[in-house]
Amino acid sequence: MTRKINQNAYPFIEQVKNLPVYLTGIGGTEYQGAVNRAEGYCWHQILFCANGNGVLRYDDITIEITENSFIFLPAFYPHEYIPDDVKWNMRWVVFDGYACEQIFNEFDMSKPIVVKTANSSAMQKLYDKMFVALKTDKVYGNYTCAGLIYQYILEFHRLASDNTAKNKADKSDILMPALNYIEENFRNDFPITVLADVSGVSQQYLCRIFNKTMNIRPNEYITCRKLQEAKHLLAETTLSVREICIQSGFSDASYFSTVFKSYENITPAEYRKKTKAY
Repeated sequence: MTRKINQNAYPFIEQVKNLPVYLTGIGGTEYQGAVNRAEGYCWHQILFCANGNGVLRYDDITIEITENSFIFLPAFYPHEYIPDDVKWNMRWVVFDGYACEQIFNEFDMSKPIVVKTANSSAMQKLYDKMFVALKTDKVYGNYTCAGLIYQYILEFHRLASDNTAKNKADKSDILMPALNYIEENFRNDFPITVLADVSGVSQQYLCRIFNKTMNIRPNEYITCRKLQEAKHLLAETTLSVREICIQSGFSDASYFSTVFKSYENITPAEYRKKTKAY
């Protein structure tokens, strides 16, 4: 991300302010000066250091900001950032929306986050698309940017997650063997210890990582996978509910119907009728 930028763009917020997430501004400068916000900023921000060096300070913490560093700053969070070089090329996007709080809670983004990456190409493409949309489409550009800023936040979260994983065992290395085993064997009964064995960790650690990453316990995930198969068979085949029960990995039709309704709020037969209507 070395293209020179010395311009800003601002959407017409009134058009999109009722959306879950929307862009409120985008831009950058090659000569970023010192910024001290004792009460924070009124919008959420993601900054990018394209070139040069500086420091970020918040909560009595000082973090060095180098080339290819992203900074997330929640709205109204006191902070300051200061250049070390005369030429400090910084880009920024600012955004808001009623869904931001829920997104930040889900992604554990309640405080400033600094991410250093060797590959910023995905973020660059999204940034450029937002900038071009605002400059070239006065009617729908604001809506386009609302979708793109959501993708931008998700991509930042992915980079932050990858960055965290470098300091500890990669979660995907632990989970993928277990997820692959479930995919191949969900129709059969097996204890969670088998998943721990194929992942090479203790059962307690696997359950903790599984729950934190997938937001569900392993046993629940297995049940959901069985139900996913059942829904596919109900919608795409003429097999009886009893046959689908067996092929989905449930040994008892009555239990299958009870579990199905508890998750889907309708019975298997009602689900089939509903899907066939389309």
